[in-house]
Amino acid sequence: MTILCMSSYEKGHDFLRECKRQGWTVVLITAESIRDTAKWPMEAIDEIFYLPDDGQKWNPLHMRNAISYLARTRVFDRIVALDDFDIELAAMIREFLRIPGMGETTAHYFRDKLAMRMGAAEAGLNVPDFIHVLHHGKLAEFLARVPGPWVLKPRSMAGAIGIKKIHSADEFWGIVESLGDEQSGYLLERFVPGGIFHVDTIMYEREVLFAIASGYGTPPLEVAHGGGIFTTRILERDSEIARGLLAENRRVLDALGLLRGVSHTEYIVGRDDGRIYFLETSARVGGAHIAELVEAATGINLWAEWAKVELAAGKTPYEAPAPREDYGGLLVSLTRQEHPDTASFADPEIVWRMEKPHHIGLIVRSPIAARVRELLDDYAARVACDFHASLPPQDKPGH
Repeated sequence: MTILCMSSYEKGHDFLRECKRQGWTVVLITAESIRDTAKWPMEAIDEIFYLPDDGQKWNPLHMRNAISYLARTRVFDRIVALDDFDIELAAMIREFLRIPGMGETTAHYFRDKLAMRMGAAEAGLNVPDFIHVLHHGKLAEFLARVPGPWVLKPRSMAGAIGIKKIHSADEFWGIVESLGDEQSGYLLERFVPGGIFHVDTIMYEREVLFAIASGYGTPPLEVAHGGGIFTTRILERDSEIARGLLAENRRVLDALGLLRGVSHTEYIVGRDDGRIYFLETSARVGGAHIAELVEAATGINLWAEWAKVELAAGKTPYEAPAPREDYGGLLVSLTRQEHPDTASFADPEIVWRMEKPHHIGLIVRSPIAARVRELLDDYAARVACDFHASLPPQDKPGH
């Protein structure tokens, strides 16, 4: 049995290793532009191919032709995209080659921010007021009816990339004019002030087999635009907010049609009304080292479990491992120093440190949620004083 993995960015090492561990032949297609920098686990890869790219974006026709050419001498039983930006491309190729897995319609619900909002709203879920940036008359009515500020979001970027907070109608129309023919690739949404949370899930045959709720410190949009420090922590499992998020998460994934796989889904808890609002979802492992946080707290490696789910494909049973019930917290920041000295962070709860130039990253684990919160608060203050640096927000994907 052979699995073809596609990834325009370097990630998913444990996915590849698990596929190999289970005896599958592993073929990887990745971007030519990262040939010399990516450190793939070659012991887990039988064949690797580098496809020319433009800023880590592939031409869909070129990819389709390349995989069709490889399929002349190989039988691909599964095709999986490891990176968010490749989800729709993998779905297109699965449908073209008639290989089982998520199709294009469902993939849009987990990549296209407009499609996922429409799907959630049609199912009666709480979604901030939104509108497609398309018909100018309807947009003018929306701006008059829905109080600002608003958030302008690209439909197919990931995380906070390309998102802009809009404070006036004049500001909005100026940005729309500058977008030209690209404006229909955006949506406009009412800004709902409140806390931002995420739920990370393993789904098999429409059943949630594992889910864990976490809360960001500073909202990711503010980190991206204000240059803050990224933190998130596992929520107290018996708290009202954690139970509410897990219940809403199940409704969202049911509404959008996730059959099997993993998901990273984000929510807002409104500051003014306390309601849980769906923000966005994905059919992939969460980025920004959230997978390492989940593993630290629960012992569950989301990449490896995703591989098991994809290989089982509804044809054989799958059971998620029993999770540990520790708590964990994650901090990541850019630093002024190329190689920051983190020796002063010496608490025994630290279980992971980032090794990347101009970055500091730490994960702490404790059986006590309050201890995790205490450590994150302390570390964030120290990092802000001694290490932190910031860059302008991204309009396009980067490393």
